[in-house]
Amino acid sequence: MIKGIKGVKDILPEETRRWRVIEETARRWADRYGFQEIRIPIFEVTTLFARSIGAATDIVEKEMYTFPDRDGTSLTLRPEGTAGTVRAFIEHNRAADPLPQKYFYIGPMFRHERPQAGRLRQFHQFGVEYFGTQDPKADVDVIALLWRFLSDLSLPDLTLEINSLGTTTDRAAYLPVLVSFLKSRAGQLCDNCQRRLETNPLRVLDCKVPGCRTATEDAPHLVSHLSPEAKGHFDDVLSTLTVLNIPFRINPRLVRGLDYYCLTAFEITSSHLGAQNAVGAGGRYDGLVELLGGPATAAVGFAAGLERIAMMLQEQRLPPPMPSVYVAAFGSEGRPAGVRLLDALRQAGLSAQSDYRATTLKGHLRQADRSGSRFAVLLGDDEATSGSAVVRNMDSKVQETVALSDLPRYFLALIKGF
Repeated sequence: MIKGIKGVKDILPEETRRWRVIEETARRWADRYGFQEIRIPIFEVTTLFARSIGAATDIVEKEMYTFPDRDGTSLTLRPEGTAGTVRAFIEHNRAADPLPQKYFYIGPMFRHERPQAGRLRQFHQFGVEYFGTQDPKADVDVIALLWRFLSDLSLPDLTLEINSLGTTTDRAAYLPVLVSFLKSRAGQLCDNCQRRLETNPLRVLDCKVPGCRTATEDAPHLVSHLSPEAKGHFDDVLSTLTVLNIPFRINPRLVRGLDYYCLTAFEITSSHLGAQNAVGAGGRYDGLVELLGGPATAAVGFAAGLERIAMMLQEQRLPPPMPSVYVAAFGSEGRPAGVRLLDALRQAGLSAQSDYRATTLKGHLRQADRSGSRFAVLLGDDEATSGSAVVRNMDSKVQETVALSDLPRYFLALIKGF
């Protein structure tokens, strides 16, 4: 028997109803905020991710699924959605549109990580990207969309954490101060942070190793080194969130390690997820479009992990399945009449099914019960000849006779009450 790959999970029919609720809620909120769906390729040239994510990051160095095309071009399965969306924005000259460009995507991403709860090698994200304005209200739009989406799903114990990364100039002035502090604590840092101290010191603040968190407890904060421009932007974001009654907590440890990130950075976390507690995260990345060869373009966005959302989505949030009709057709005349009835019910918009293996009424009723159908239509030769059938409520066992031609209207009216 060939088994699935470790870290790549089947989403079976019992779970897909949960996923559909999440995806439909995401689409509904994206539409309310004026975001349009974009569908980007599953794989791109490797250079796109190396330049956008950063060649020295763990994702590029250790986690990407990279393979040669037949002509030798290096291709990579997408580890995230922003790079492909930015590439499409540039390639199709979307910056020429006078309106800000607002996109959302839903789909699978791929990273070669150690599988654990909420972290898989093939995982799924809902993300948005907002191009064309540096106004703080755009940041708030993106944050509010994520907050309203997750709140609509009634996910428990959500916390919005937010920080400002300032401008490139702010960070250039702050980094020597931070590095000087970190070098004084270097002996207390983990091996990975010892390396980051030389390559990406901001990321030391984000380390989850307890010893590193203790060592950096009193590290200088970037928010204390913001220029008036960056501070004004951050204050505007915070005051607008307050106006919208969206609660937040300033987290000075919340950072991004690449230069094109700037100003607002945010995460929404939940205490129900353990160590990997981020449900969604995002921020402003005004330098990325230009880095990838496009015009200088302000941009802000987020990505949310659907697996983690599915883990927290409570059963009572799932709508009941549409009541289904089982057609129990048997006999030389009843079986063809049953096929016609199934088609008529389905064309009317009803969920209708049968088991073609069953040849007796007893066998059909057993399958109707196993399938969870709310109603069964008992249709044998006598019923086919008379032009009527017996409708059986599978819960109450109450039965009544209804004309075959009336059954689609009969069930539509009946099911409206559920």
